[in-house]
Amino acid sequence: MTDDKVFTTLQKKIGVTFKKLDTLRQAFVHRSYLNENPSFHLEHNERLEFLGDAVLELIVTDYLYDTYSTATEGEMTNWRASVVNSKMLAQIAGDIDINDCLYLSRGEAKDATGKARQYILANAFESLIGAIYLDQGYKSTEKFLHTYLIPRLPEIIEKHLDVDPKSRFQEIAQEQTKITPHYDVLEETGPDHAKWFKMGLYIGKDLVATGEGESKQEAQVDAARNGLREKNWK
Repeated sequence: MTDDKVFTTLQKKIGVTFKKLDTLRQAFVHRSYLNENPSFHLEHNERLEFLGDAVLELIVTDYLYDTYSTATEGEMTNWRASVVNSKMLAQIAGDIDINDCLYLSRGEAKDATGKARQYILANAFESLIGAIYLDQGYKSTEKFLHTYLIPRLPEIIEKHLDVDPKSRFQEIAQEQTKITPHYDVLEETGPDHAKWFKMGLYIGKDLVATGEGESKQEAQVDAARNGLREKNWK
């Protein structure tokens, strides 16, 4: 059982005092925990995650629209995607130490490492956004994201970190090898509601790199990013 002290610490850290502590607590209840503890008094966090995802996109979109008046729709879409992806959200979740707040099954707590833990943390961060919105409203949620997420956008924009690795890899591969790269599924794990994919990036028959993600698209992007690094293509 997660100690209430961790929630007190988290509230102080993020500067949000919840009216209903159970709303905050529910943000961290993973489905696996309820499989082992069916009598637990809260539901899992997937509905809050759904809500948080929508609120997150709206607040980031608001910021981009108001701040970058000459940006095109395509540019803003790429910038938003670069700051709301699971890797970024998991990093922020780690920064505010929500790992200690998670309600996980014993197996999940032990086995969920690397990309799997990143996926859990990213989802929990979205659930936290949903919980803040539900308990505190839009303005408080906006303030929270302007403290922890929005400040990462200028670097993404200035350093062009939003450039699609798949497009970049394909462009250079065709230029260098005259071959169009392709992707194959190497591994698919997890239940239907939480699939995890491992993709291989190939030039012809040669495996260049692999990538992982919660969708085939995300895994392909990860593979392309790793492929650019492997080939030392900038």
